[in-house]
Amino acid sequence: MMNIFREAVELLKNKESFVMATIFDKVGSAPRTAGAKMIVRGNGAILGTIGGGKMEADAIKLAREIFSSRKTMIQSFDLTSSDIAATDMICGGRGELLLDFVDAVDINNLILYESAAEALENREKAWLITILNDHPDKDGILRQQCLVKSDKTYIGKVDCDPYVFEKLISGPAKISIHAEVIDNQRFLVEPIRQGGTVYIFGAGHVSQRVALASESVGFRTVVLDDRAEFANKERFPEPIQTMVIETFERLPKLEIDENSYLVILTRGHLYDRIVLQQVLRSGAGYIGMIGSRSKTAKIYEELIRQGYHQEELEQVYAPIGMNIGAETPEELAVSIVGELIKVRAEKENIGKKPKTKDEERTCCRILES
Repeated sequence: MMNIFREAVELLKNKESFVMATIFDKVGSAPRTAGAKMIVRGNGAILGTIGGGKMEADAIKLAREIFSSRKTMIQSFDLTSSDIAATDMICGGRGELLLDFVDAVDINNLILYESAAEALENREKAWLITILNDHPDKDGILRQQCLVKSDKTYIGKVDCDPYVFEKLISGPAKISIHAEVIDNQRFLVEPIRQGGTVYIFGAGHVSQRVALASESVGFRTVVLDDRAEFANKERFPEPIQTMVIETFERLPKLEIDENSYLVILTRGHLYDRIVLQQVLRSGAGYIGMIGSRSKTAKIYEELIRQGYHQEELEQVYAPIGMNIGAETPEELAVSIVGELIKVRAEKENIGKKPKTKDEERTCCRILES
């Protein structure tokens, strides 16, 4: 997965200014691409994407104009149904686009983006805060930016009310990118984080559907199989990653941590057990295995005989997926990825105040509109 901040650092090191385009939601529900970022260079070349289609083309055009004014701006968008389909959005096509001119002459930008890149690479919690003033301050500045770390220290230069700043960095505030308006200042708060990595063991028909769905909701997705005719780019297009392994009996070294989601969908019960046996103590945030309850029970009996504990097995989501009566590969993908989203959301919402019934009904109305 591209680290857009690392790409920005390389440009700044080469003394090249650019425009960073970021999608965020104005009010209510957001497009699925909220938080998507794209760098636009002076020659119109881009790094990253904000979804393609007309909106991306318009953003590139506006960005090129910004190189003349050298001023950061916010552009509202309200896409037609055909535009929404072209950009692969859900939950509506309205929102705002931050077009931020990043000046290579300002050394603070290099320091800030270097810190953001390192936070992303090291999986550290951090929040990029962009402050936009309605009017220039005493130094003629309309835009300020800083990176806030989990210990509430920050990198960058900001000039705003200390109380407001403390409110923004206390928390963490929110997991998703969001904007606030306080005393004629706009604050865009953007979490610097990975959406998590899904490792799918097995490259069959169900895996195809699961991989497409998991990638579409922000997971980095990696598919592993010992058959090159199954694990390939024709069946799993970019940005899904494929790995042809020698055998399921000796899995390669994988970067597995609490932000990893392991989905076991191999071509047989024996391989499912072999994979589960190797990943059960990997420290993954989620392990799920396909199969009936009777098949799962037999696998568990074998693993207990091998020295694994019942408490460890109880952490496995098996049978995998939410109980929605799924039967077809497409339905199974909805069931499985729905469970992945639920687990990810529960991890991110730890310590948050639960929604009231009125708030839940409001969310339903937004989704139905």
